[in-house]
Amino acid sequence: MADQTMLTAIPAPASPPVGWQAQSTVTIVADVTYAGLLPVRGLLEEMAANVTGNRILPLARLDGTHFARFFVTDASQALDGTRIPAHLVFMSDFDGPAEAHLERLVELGGAGVDELFGHCVAYPEGRPVIPADRLAYLRRNLVVGGAGYVNTIGRTVRQVHAEAELYEAIENFVDREREQLQAGDARGARAAVIDFVSSQAGLRWALSPAGAPPLGHRLREAANFLAPLVVALSVLPVAIPPLLAWLVALRAHESRDPAPLVRPDPAHLAELRSLEDHGPQNQFTALGFVKPGRFRAATAQAVVQLIGFGARHIFNNGNLAGVKTIHFARWVPFDGGARIAFCSNYDGSTESYMDDFIDKVAWGLNASFSNGVGYPSTRWLIFRGARNEEAFKGFLRSRQLPTQVWYAAYGVVTALNMRAHATVRAGLSGEMSEREAQAWLRLL
Repeated sequence: MADQTMLTAIPAPASPPVGWQAQSTVTIVADVTYAGLLPVRGLLEEMAANVTGNRILPLARLDGTHFARFFVTDASQALDGTRIPAHLVFMSDFDGPAEAHLERLVELGGAGVDELFGHCVAYPEGRPVIPADRLAYLRRNLVVGGAGYVNTIGRTVRQVHAEAELYEAIENFVDREREQLQAGDARGARAAVIDFVSSQAGLRWALSPAGAPPLGHRLREAANFLAPLVVALSVLPVAIPPLLAWLVALRAHESRDPAPLVRPDPAHLAELRSLEDHGPQNQFTALGFVKPGRFRAATAQAVVQLIGFGARHIFNNGNLAGVKTIHFARWVPFDGGARIAFCSNYDGSTESYMDDFIDKVAWGLNASFSNGVGYPSTRWLIFRGARNEEAFKGFLRSRQLPTQVWYAAYGVVTALNMRAHATVRAGLSGEMSEREAQAWLRLL
């Protein structure tokens, strides 16, 4: 398959960034017909050869999209013997509301949407399909629920590009004028940088601070944060006995759940590696069954809800419990909750990504994945598990899926770059001490 990541770095827009805007996600899961599986794979391979400009669905034209992916899951059998059909999956992370994103997808895709999803069960018959029918089909196949992580809520695609342009322009100016800037103090050098930005018509927007969340959004988020805490505190006295019972049941399950050492098939591993490590950013897609029984299903659902709460209200500013290289991540229920998909977009190699998690947040990995079939043995949900590095990596790799089509809007800009760019922009406004100015200049 062609390199899916080499064409994802597109030129930054010349226009300044729009104001603060929240991010949203879309997951579409459509059942593929038996006869449609090979044609769908062929179409995805064609898209992967030119992700940004292919004839089917040029993802770079999906305005405000940070990351998007298409992948196929093979038909399989649920733990209870029920047949699970093959799926065509589309997932995207973008700025603004989901409904506008879907409308743009239908508008942009047109016949390409028909070509892809026309191999799926119950897609509208006849050609051409009218846009309203396409939109209705995609809505019917939306998967809701789960949890999501955004590196920095409110930072738009346009802002990322514009601040990268700004940083490069300032860096070039500092390189040209380095001797003169070093002759004075740091605050004088900063003033010279500000004068340079002010002199450039295309950069003057950066003299205003980045937009802040609107009051309505802040109030809603405060309510969404406080309401569960108030409820939890109010029921805590009566919840202690059920929690103790849950802990006893948890240890009973952990002691008898099988946890074999799994080594991924070499051919499968080779296919995964062919799609990885082509640039500063990477993708990860995994899908696994939840362990059988109501206890594990309920525990998995509760953990996903807690992850969603933490990602929304606590780990929402460039740091997921110590891991700072993730742009977006998702935990999504599939097949009525029988399986859970985990998908992420991150910086660095896949090996370093897994090592980062093991070293910094193994307890979070255990909470997230230990309800999955075949996960390394845990204690009290959060201990051991991922600390068994060989077993954990074998588990994860064996459940990882090839991401046939992957789009990244800023493939050469890492999460740490974004933070530095945003800090440089912020430093163009307000007052600074000499020490603060020195620290700011070191970013350049």
